[in-house]
Amino acid sequence: MAEHGHDEGYEGSATLAAGPAQLEVQVRLRGYFQPIDGRYHWYGRIEPHEGLTEAVRSGRARAVLTTPEGSAPCELSDPDPWQRYRVTGLSTPPFATQTAISDQPGNETGARVPGGCGGAGTRAEPAVRPRCQDEA
Repeated sequence: MAEHGHDEGYEGSATLAAGPAQLEVQVRLRGYFQPIDGRYHWYGRIEPHEGLTEAVRSGRARAVLTTPEGSAPCELSDPDPWQRYRVTGLSTPPFATQTAISDQPGNETGARVPGGCGGAGTRAEPAVRPRCQDEA
């Protein structure tokens, strides 16, 4: 997972809200800022949990993952042979990071880094939004 050279992460307890189910789970999460699309990508595995298998019968689900460091929407998919579900998310992760968006090249203003004109960024409140060529 170090192919990006700057992975950050969290390992520990979390609460997963998948539909009506609220489950206490153990997670291993990692993430990195992707300059190509201008977003923070985070991912990991949820340790086996019988209630999770019941809540995610189709093998895929949208959920909200909350750790002591934060909360974020995510997608669950691909249980491995040991019933550890894959969890992925974009933008603000449910864990603290050392990568500040303002530290990214081309973003000295501290503004969110957009995912292209009209794209989603990594911070909720942009300080400055660059204009697209087709905007007057």
